[in-house]
Amino acid sequence: MLHHVIDVLADPIDGSALCGADEFSRLVSTTGHSYDVAKQGYVTLASGAGLNHEGDSPAMVASREAFLSRGHFAPFVETVTERVLDALSHGPLIDDSRPTVLEVGAGTGYYLSHTLDAVENSRGVGVDIAVPAAKHLAKSHPRVGAVVADVWAGLPLQDKSVDVITVIFAPRNPAEFARVLSDDGEVIVLTPQQGHLDELREPLGILGVEDGKVDRLLEQAHGYLEPVGDGELIEFPMRLDRDAIAAQVGMSPSARHIEPSVLAERVAQLPETMQVTARAQLTRLCRA
Repeated sequence: MLHHVIDVLADPIDGSALCGADEFSRLVSTTGHSYDVAKQGYVTLASGAGLNHEGDSPAMVASREAFLSRGHFAPFVETVTERVLDALSHGPLIDDSRPTVLEVGAGTGYYLSHTLDAVENSRGVGVDIAVPAAKHLAKSHPRVGAVVADVWAGLPLQDKSVDVITVIFAPRNPAEFARVLSDDGEVIVLTPQQGHLDELREPLGILGVEDGKVDRLLEQAHGYLEPVGDGELIEFPMRLDRDAIAAQVGMSPSARHIEPSVLAERVAQLPETMQVTARAQLTRLCRA
């Protein structure tokens, strides 16, 4: 719910504070800008230029819900949550009775809601560029505030207002992360690695994982964020049936490059179940 996080949100035009108006049907800034809250509970906080990128389509969001709800990525979500707990267990953050967790590219809220369940008295801000995702995100947890925004254009949050930022297979903006992160906060990034879903690449013709993704993350973060310890490789097998495989591809960038009918034909040629590898690196960062 947006009222849980209103004090950390900011006007995307000038960064001024926001408050609820007309029973939280609008958010209004101290400088007079107004943003309507959708009936589903999310708010779009974009500057006058609007949103510059295309997010997940309704079909991609439905695929994401179908795949994640079956728990195939459970080791990813459990590890991310454990590292959030680690990040909140040191320094002044121990005394923060109401820690704020921001997830960038939050999608339907699968990861963020799991984390909020594990962190007592926490509240979450989920940011995604896709309205279809935000509709699910707003209902994912009672302490989530769902915001439609473009991370590349900026985050509509107050300076130093967030204790932990999580980014799971999603876009990054290190300068903005450093701005909104508290002095003792951390950014937790999960990045796919070569080998992720490799068993599906050839039979389905899906996109591969580029080499050097973590190196580029660290290069982009230089001057804003710096690593906390060594990276952590997370790798595990998944036993997927054809429906799960179709949903996995349907939620990924490959969905934009393969016609649904072509994907269905290729999936039909697969065995009834397959063992597929999930592989990603978790990187922890703090303010430089």
